[in-house]
Amino acid sequence: MKGRISRIGSYAISSSIRDHQQQPCITCTTFNILAPIYKRLSNEDQNFRESDCRTYWFGRNQRILDWLLYERSSIICLQEFWVGNEELVDMYEKRLSDAGYVNFKLARTNNRGDGLLTAVHKDYFRVVNYRDLLFNDFGDRVAQLLHVELIDPFSQCRNGDLRQEILIVNTHLLFPHDSSLSLVRLHQVYKILQHVESYQKEHNLKPIPIILCGDWNGSKRGHVYKFLRSQGFVSSYDTAHQYTDADAHKWVSHRNHRGNICGVDFIWLLNPNKYRKLLKASWSEAVFGMFKCLLRRASLTETDAFAFLKADNDGNYITYSGFCEALEQASQCCVILQLNLTGHKHGLADEETKDLWVQADIDGNGVVDYKEFQQRIWKTTWSDQRNDLNDEDEDGFVKSSLEQTIGFSVKNAVLFPPEVEKGRWPENYSLSDHARLTVMTHPYRKNISTEEGCMVHAMGCSNSSSDSSWESLRFHEIVLCSMNHAVYVLPYRTAPILLLGRVAQRTIFKMITDFNPCKLHFLFIALGASERR
Repeated sequence: MKGRISRIGSYAISSSIRDHQQQPCITCTTFNILAPIYKRLSNEDQNFRESDCRTYWFGRNQRILDWLLYERSSIICLQEFWVGNEELVDMYEKRLSDAGYVNFKLARTNNRGDGLLTAVHKDYFRVVNYRDLLFNDFGDRVAQLLHVELIDPFSQCRNGDLRQEILIVNTHLLFPHDSSLSLVRLHQVYKILQHVESYQKEHNLKPIPIILCGDWNGSKRGHVYKFLRSQGFVSSYDTAHQYTDADAHKWVSHRNHRGNICGVDFIWLLNPNKYRKLLKASWSEAVFGMFKCLLRRASLTETDAFAFLKADNDGNYITYSGFCEALEQASQCCVILQLNLTGHKHGLADEETKDLWVQADIDGNGVVDYKEFQQRIWKTTWSDQRNDLNDEDEDGFVKSSLEQTIGFSVKNAVLFPPEVEKGRWPENYSLSDHARLTVMTHPYRKNISTEEGCMVHAMGCSNSSSDSSWESLRFHEIVLCSMNHAVYVLPYRTAPILLLGRVAQRTIFKMITDFNPCKLHFLFIALGASERR
């Protein structure tokens, strides 16, 4: 089996490297290596684990290391790393260090025994910073954030002040034992993205690529997948194989303890200037999406759902108090008992409930009418899921005053063992209950604006007239990009746009970063003089 995997599995990556040897490449591997404390050795005795037999766990992990070092990825992200065993930790750290890797490990909270290991190769990266992220929630899950800079092999990409920095995240989300944990898992991803966003602001980082690796314990049909897509992230494996979001069963990467096979291991990529909705707006849409899903599962119609949220109110609208009451009742009633929206330890906090309300109350008049309910809660569109990862030319931005950064173009992606790429799980595969995912990318130069203020790219214009007056145009959404922040998509309905020149950008910038589209009748956008379409 070993030789077969070597010839078939690694061939695709190694041949791609040979084919593109004139171009530098970065490879990234994510692998849940199945901690020996969880690997069952007997169906009859569920308590008999591999951790009780040194010969078994030692040999299996030596083979895992053999594969990792044979493949020699630039970035290695491991989950279920047995941090509680000193001998195993020393084995990984020694062999990886001897091979040129810088290693970072993190244990799950409350002494759960396993954790994460992230290793980056010194030939490719200089480590700028490292952070631990402790969720401190049900399941004791954690994440790692690594800030690195590309070095010598990519010198040909350098051009003056070209930045070659990347943010790398490694995580292992909670297993969805039942739907009551859906919100917890969504919370974990929300915390990761909040942490990344805070880190970027804290260190005054300009837009740089973000790579999210790990065992996400959810498939392409789940809320976590949709949430990340709504933030502009793309699945590198699906991009390499030109799979769409609807291709949910083309590949698998895990056979769980119940015997089910599914695709749960992802390497997510976000390039600079990818259009993004506000994080809080995506979060609200995700929660409303879960709420709607479970209401429909209970055979509630759109009218029934509106009546449920309206509670005892006689008017044809939802009040904030009725909204809160309905969410709490939803957590208690048998219809959607397992959602646990509010009223328990891992439900929505008061501030998050308020955020949901702000998103639903579009006109800011203190109530949500039926039309707003339809638009924000029942018929919400999860995301502008784009599949333009390799589009290296960003349209709609000022072409002057540009600064260069890097992006990553996905060239290949391989799952091991190869059978899982066809949606099958081989019975004689014994390294783990997860497949190993490796992605090969090429860095390329990207231009981003250096304006202190911001620029916009208007999309979906609903005014079809040829009137050249910008003030008369109305837009479905506005894409906003600032120097020190990620790129956001601000959904908007019919507000007229008033454009201001560069001289007002510094004053207006704060207004835009605090912008709440639900509360304003006019949107003021700072715009470069050359930004005319």
